[in-house]
Amino acid sequence: MMNSLMQSIGFAPLLPLWLLALLGVAGVLLCAWSLYNGARGALLRLAALASLLFWLAGPQHLRESWHSLPQTALMLVDQSPSMSIGQRAAIARQAADALAHMQVDGLNIRTITVRQNGHDGTRLFEALDQAAADIPPDQLAGAMVVTDGQVADVPANLPDRLRPRTATGEQTTLPLHVLLTAKGEETDRKLQILEAPPYAIAGQPAHLRVLAEDSGPGTHAGTPAELTLRVNGEEPVVMPVVTGTPQDISIPVARPGQMLISLSVSPLAGEVSQLNNQSITHIMGIRDRLRVLLISGTPNQGERVWRRLLKADPAVDLIHFTILRPPEKDDGTPLSDLALIAFPVKELFQDKINQFDLIILDGFENRSILPHSYLENIANFVRRGGGLLLTAGPEFVGPGSLQETPVGDVLPAHVPPETGMVEHQFRPRLTAQGRQHPVTAALSGAPEANVPDSTTTVAGAWGPWYRALKPDSTHGEVLMSGPDAAPLLVLDRVDQGRVALLLSDQIWLWSRGEGGGGPQAELLRRISHWLMKEPELEEEQLSASITDNVLTVTRHSISTEATPPDVTVTASSGTHTTLHLHAAPQDGSQTATLPANEMGIWQVTDGTHTAYAAPVQSDIREMTDLRATATKLTPMAQQSGGGVFWLGAPGHLAIPTIRMAESTTLHGADWLAFPQRGAHIVTGKSAESLLPTWSMLLVSLAFLFAGWWREGRN
Repeated sequence: MMNSLMQSIGFAPLLPLWLLALLGVAGVLLCAWSLYNGARGALLRLAALASLLFWLAGPQHLRESWHSLPQTALMLVDQSPSMSIGQRAAIARQAADALAHMQVDGLNIRTITVRQNGHDGTRLFEALDQAAADIPPDQLAGAMVVTDGQVADVPANLPDRLRPRTATGEQTTLPLHVLLTAKGEETDRKLQILEAPPYAIAGQPAHLRVLAEDSGPGTHAGTPAELTLRVNGEEPVVMPVVTGTPQDISIPVARPGQMLISLSVSPLAGEVSQLNNQSITHIMGIRDRLRVLLISGTPNQGERVWRRLLKADPAVDLIHFTILRPPEKDDGTPLSDLALIAFPVKELFQDKINQFDLIILDGFENRSILPHSYLENIANFVRRGGGLLLTAGPEFVGPGSLQETPVGDVLPAHVPPETGMVEHQFRPRLTAQGRQHPVTAALSGAPEANVPDSTTTVAGAWGPWYRALKPDSTHGEVLMSGPDAAPLLVLDRVDQGRVALLLSDQIWLWSRGEGGGGPQAELLRRISHWLMKEPELEEEQLSASITDNVLTVTRHSISTEATPPDVTVTASSGTHTTLHLHAAPQDGSQTATLPANEMGIWQVTDGTHTAYAAPVQSDIREMTDLRATATKLTPMAQQSGGGVFWLGAPGHLAIPTIRMAESTTLHGADWLAFPQRGAHIVTGKSAESLLPTWSMLLVSLAFLFAGWWREGRN
């Protein structure tokens, strides 16, 4: 700070201003009247009056003392993710430290570190606005930014913080100096995925559009390059591309489920980094339309439940037939009056059976409706990979029961005809296996073991049923139990297909709210999707994800194995690591973690199941262009009068010196400057009479005597 003295002239009138003005006007009028009458010495007498009035106006010599306020220059240091490339971060730290310790009289340097800001890239000007908010406008000298030049929020015009107004209302411009953490402009090749569908239909190709682009000195479009594509853990596919031209790629989607697609382009000679030469996208393979065949043995209460459930899913094509009359019944009624169309047995169960994904037999009693060969086709449909859901009631233990046909060979339970029917109130319950199985574990309101079956309504428990079948043998997974803890819902795998058997025909009671109802729609939906091999409902699941450079492996299992198996992790570079999973008894899962710093697709396998994971780029915009460049910030520096400086390499940094401007030029080859804003604070004021009283009295008397003398010479 510097003390200063400012001097000026002021007035402190001894008489009211109106009186001084009145005396002045009277004197002028008297002088004019005297001149009009030819009186000599009138002007000298007017001069005497004027000198007297000037003295009465109280002229003073004013003195004001003040000292200068220091100015503040902001220094914003970029430490965003792109600054981790090469030696940029180290260069920025060394340069910022050297600049902060430069001693410039009347200038303070405030350092602001700018780190990652969400997913919007480097926001230097947003940080500048926030940092300058608490600095008085007349004390802000300007700003310096130490960066690689990759700034996402460069405005079209100079920010208002760098165009403050002075005390007189005039707008001034403050400099923005740019210091770049490299030797000069760099080159880079980047790969962008322009279009990628989030979903694709299994069995059809997914279409992607990618663009390889070069930027920097000496680069141009049309350069040949190679694109490498890898889907999950499959062998890579290499194809030619040219830079600057979008490339369309077709990828076959073999099966439903998540696909991790890794794309990388060959490097550009001399480019600054290959981090943005690759990209990863996710595509979920889905079924096109799920074709479901529902056959109801006789009209029953559950038909409406099935239709409402399956029709509510837009991805399901439902074909539903109800057997209105068994073939052996003959009461003389014309067939045209019993059905709208003939039951297309051959078309459904021979010609087009393999076009269905799921067959549901609801209370179906054969009674010679389907020939033996067609029943064999249903069993073979399951063995080849189809799904079969059967809800069983009294017809299952009567004549024509399906369990006595070839279909019985794929069913997971057998019910004795004589003693298999149980008719009394009971509450469906989850078994120990059902509480862990993905199909039933998430169902809400499952009754506890101590809830009596005879209770009609229990808050939070499932409603009762009144009829079920009691099997004498089962195989597969028993998820729900019925009367006397007998199996009620059994799931099983048969070769490549799946079967679900519900040993009761009264699930429709839940839809009516009987005894509080139950999760009827959700249970049937989850069973149906398990039969159609929904990945999220698999009993044995292995999943992997990468977050914040940490790979998390999770294995879900309903098995009772004492020690979870180890998993083998294969990094994108091909290195293998064995991980030991730790069990979590509360939900039957096992987990393990591993640092994952490599880009690309990681593979995890337990010997049976395989999962894939890839790191998610936290700020795609930040890592799109990795060059150190002056192209984005140079126009802003030029608008402000600031300079652009390349700092060089560690050990040979070209750090400019800082000075206060002595002219309008604010930068040179090795220096940068900030203008003198003149901000100050007044410390005191004093005043003294400009003319002593005696001197003014002598002057007035001199004019009066001169006028008298001039008049006396007449």
